[in-house]
Formats: sequence, structure tokens, C-alpha cells
Amino acid sequence: MGNVVENHDVIIVGAGHAGCEAALASARLGMDTIVFTISIDSVALMPCNPNIGGTSKGHLVREVDALGGEMGKNIDKTFIQSKMLNKSKGPAVHSLRAQADKHDYTKEMRKTLENTDNLTLKQAEVSDILVEDGVIKGVKTTTGATYYAKSVVLATGVYLKAKCIHGDVCQETGPNGLAAANFLTQSLIDNGIEMRRFKTGTPARVDKRTVDFSKMQEQFGDEQIVPFSFTTDPESIQKEQVSCWLTYTNEETHEIIKDNIHRSPLFSGMIEGTGPRYCPSIEDKVVKFEDKNRHQVFIEPEGLYTNEMYLGGMSSSLPEDVQYAMYHTVPGLENAKIVRNAYAIEYDCIEYGQLLPDLEFKAVKGLFSAGQFNGSSGYEEAAAQGIVAGINAVKYAKGEETIVIDRSVGYIGVLIDDLVTKESHEPYRMMTSRAEYRLLLRQDNADLRLTPLGYEVGLIDKERYDALIKKEKAIEKEIARLEETNVGANKKVQKILEKLGSTTLKTATSLAELIRRPELDYEKIKDLDKESSELPEDVKEQVNINIKYSGYIERQKKQVENFKKIESKKIPEDLDYDKVISLRIEARQKLQKYKPINIGQASRISGVSPADISVLLIYMEQNK
Repeated sequence: MGNVVENHDVIIVGAGHAGCEAALASARLGMDTIVFTISIDSVALMPCNPNIGGTSKGHLVREVDALGGEMGKNIDKTFIQSKMLNKSKGPAVHSLRAQADKHDYTKEMRKTLENTDNLTLKQAEVSDILVEDGVIKGVKTTTGATYYAKSVVLATGVYLKAKCIHGDVCQETGPNGLAAANFLTQSLIDNGIEMRRFKTGTPARVDKRTVDFSKMQEQFGDEQIVPFSFTTDPESIQKEQVSCWLTYTNEETHEIIKDNIHRSPLFSGMIEGTGPRYCPSIEDKVVKFEDKNRHQVFIEPEGLYTNEMYLGGMSSSLPEDVQYAMYHTVPGLENAKIVRNAYAIEYDCIEYGQLLPDLEFKAVKGLFSAGQFNGSSGYEEAAAQGIVAGINAVKYAKGEETIVIDRSVGYIGVLIDDLVTKESHEPYRMMTSRAEYRLLLRQDNADLRLTPLGYEVGLIDKERYDALIKKEKAIEKEIARLEETNVGANKKVQKILEKLGSTTLKTATSLAELIRRPELDYEKIKDLDKESSELPEDVKEQVNINIKYSGYIERQKKQVENFKKIESKKIPEDLDYDKVISLRIEARQKLQKYKPINIGQASRISGVSPADISVLLIYMEQNK
């Protein structure tokens, strides 16, 4: 008997957060899709922190949802605490974060995958990609089975040649003791894909019964819970929430770490991979921020089914005895028992500069990639790339033009553009500061920005699209009404304004002008508004933000217009940069490596200066 041979439309390698979104997008678009995972039990696994969302990451989850993805819906079903972060700041940086019940999150996502038409979940390790004349043909597993497809998405997460390390203990496993994938890397290298080594880490988990919460500050969820998914009815998720807790390291903790720093594999040279700068281990923090005499430690439940508590902010790869010693100096953790040791995980991912803006490899046609395999970090960044890679794998398989979300349209656009154009020497993390147009790319308007694209692609149904159009019209109508409705400087109006702590009027003014005052908003001026009608909460929120920040929003829209002009200047695919004489050598090498598709993208490549861009524009103009 020969080996198994199967034909599919799209193959997804990996069933983490990137793989799940890619697979669901592909299957929902009608393609016969197969997803490979080393363990069926690890579908949408949360091997590190037990939360979804957070600063800027919440934006990504909302955008995935607006496109028709699953992460937002899944966390709405399985959260145990929810909080809107940065509420004291402006709406551009408001970000939703929810603590997940890890077990339920995985279970729900697996259930969704298993009950999606056109989708097959397969437990097997992929060892080879099959390529002919630079075009992907399929994959092969370690059992020798061959699977052919029109396109393939690689979403291998942290499993490629994974090693878990603490102290001098090194285990060749993936996270949570799951098997590593040891064969695929070589096949990728053989097919012209350059690889590198990154690392990430996770803190210890402790037994809740051994924690003294009386020495910590209790952290509550929001009274009014806001859902992640635009399709979730807010009323359906108002429930009792579980508390998280805050404590701090101290000088004693830091002394123990410093005294044992030579035993850390991070500093002894045992770890080769580069770690994430914005999510450093506790030993990294102590060494780099010597002036700080304490660091925050968040104690977060891993779920309702378990006593395991996650020690956020204290990830480490120090030896087990040092972990016990340092954790025991933290208030409330003096008698804590460790259920799982903290460890660093090292894994293979791709070198920068090998992907096109639609996440297809330059070296292999029809091969797409997403998630930590691309050099990013985080569940949310993975899901965001996953849905785009899934959509584009389908587009490629059908011979249609792939989609690219640009920087002015979504955080997903910023994330992918950065991964494609920037030289990242560490795991990439999304941050609000990376988005130039963040006042336009708020988490509250992700549906208005991206649902039309989700509908065009085919992941959003007509009913949801029609509801969006209705919402859009209601917002426009209400803004116009408030701009046109004036109130006079009469006694009644002055009295209401005084009561609200606002300056009285000298002449008549519009309701919109009053909303623009820092101390007032849409709700507060209700008593001055005779014609107000009861509108849905999400409409009121948009009306308030759009009026309040109208000046800034208009300014950003003008910046976007200029951005679009540069983005529309396409660079010919066959342009030979060696012929552009006045280009600096570094710029020439970088442009040759990245092969940007337009001037905007070229301008964002590190090592390419504004002067180089001017030279390039003149050359293109002369050689039209």
C-alpha cells in the first residue's frame, strides 16, 4: 500500500490564533480547507497570558471581528473579567481587554472549527512544503502522507524547533510540554526561505490556595461590560466577574535576581534567540531599569475550572530554586506553591523582508504566512495576520486579486506593513504609538472602517452589512441635526449651563458647539435638546466623538489624503535599482531586498532616506 494522498483547495499549517482565523476565513469563503496541528488539544491554545485584547491589541481584535473573524465572538463567550483600558485618556487609545477562561476559550474555538463546513482538522506534523518552479503545490507530513492544494498558509507559532529553557534545564518541546515541530525548518530553508531564532517567555503559575490576597490590591472589571464583537448583544454578557490582583516586586526580589543573574540562560549565552523588548523577563527588567525599586505583578486567574494563577509581569528563565526564592519575596506570594515553572521558549521564525504586503512569500508563489512565524508576538497580532492570510490564500487559489489593508485604514494595516517593510530584530508588538492616524483608527469605529471590506470579500453577510449602513446614516443625520440646531442665550439655557459647570452664552450657539466644550458631551446637553430622540448607544458614541474631535479628525483626514497620493505611486516590478545611479549603496541594497510595490512602502524601509526617495521619484519620472 502506498502513502495517503489528498487534494484540498487551501492548507493551513498550525491551529493557533493565526491558523484558526486563516482556516475559518478560507472555509467560510467556500474553499475545501484542511488545518494541521501537532495536537488537536492545542487549538487556539493560550500558552502564555490568560487575556485577549489590551492596549492597541484590543483594536486588532475589533478589526478582526469587523472583517468577519472569530476572536472577538469567542472571547465574548468565554471571558471572566472585562475592562476598557485608558478611559481617562482620549478615545484614540481606549482599548478593551478581557480575562479569558483558557480552557473554555480553546474548547469554544475548537467547537467552532469542528462545526464549520468545508473544514477538516487533522492532527499531524507537517515536515515539508512541496514546491515546483517556485510555486507551492502542497505539503508532506512526517508519516509520508502528501496533501496537495492551490495555496498554503504557514502559521506555526512558536513550535518550529522549539526549546523550553529555565536555568540549565533545556527541553526540546513546544509550550505547555507539547511536542515541537522539528522538520519543517529545513524544508523551508531548502526552498529559499531565510530563518532566524526568536525567544519569548512566560511566568510561573501558582496555586491560588497558597496566595495571600489580603496583601494585594483587588482589580475589578467594568460595571458595564462592553463586548468585543459588534455582533454580540451587550445585554447578553452582563455577568458576575472574577477579580484580578495587583502586587509589586521589591528590592529584596531584585537582589535575589542580581545575585543569580549568571545562572540565567538569557545572560549565560544558552539562549540564542532575541526576546521581545516590550514584554521583557523580570531579570531583563531588573538589569535594564536599575533605577526602579519595584515592578508591577498582576495575579490573574487562568479560568473558573482551576486554581492556577498567572503572575503577569514576572516571566523568567531563571532556575527553579531562584524562582521560588524571588517569588516568595513578593507581598502575598510568601508561601506560594508553583504549579508550573516559568520558562523561556526559543523557536524558529522567518527573517524580515521576505513577504509581500498581502503576506505571500516572494520566494514561493501561493505560500502565505501569519502569526509568530512572521516575527510578531501576541495572540491578537497573530489573529489579525491570520484572517488576512486566509482571505488572500483563497483569493490566490481563485486567481483573484489579493487584498492589502493600508496603514490609514486599520491597525491590521500598520501591523502587516511594519512586518513587511521594517527590519525587526525582536518579536514585534503592536502599540497605539505605531499608528500615525490613530484618531481615525479607534477601536469604537472598527466596524465602520472594515466591515465594508469584510462584506466585499464575502465574510460578512448582507444583514450585518445593511445594519452597518443604517448605523452610518443615523450618525450622519444626528451630527447634521446637532450642527444646525441652535439654542439661545435665554435664562433657562444659562441656568442649565451653570448647573453643568459650563460658561454661560453671550449669543445663540449650536448644540454641536456646546458638545465641543471639554466639560460637556452628547449626554450632558440632553436638557437643552428639545428634538432629541433615543438612539442606540453605539450611534451616540460615534456622534459624540466625531463632534468633539472634529477639528483633529479633519486634520488627520488631510494627512491621509497626502499618504494615499504617495501610496498610489507604484514602482515597476522589474525596476533595476543598480541603474538608479544617485541612490546610496545602502538604499540600493535595501530596495533590492524588499522590492517595495509603491513609493510609500519604499519610504518606510529603514535605511532608505527622504533624499533616496527623491532620487527614485526623479528616476521613475525620467524613465516613464
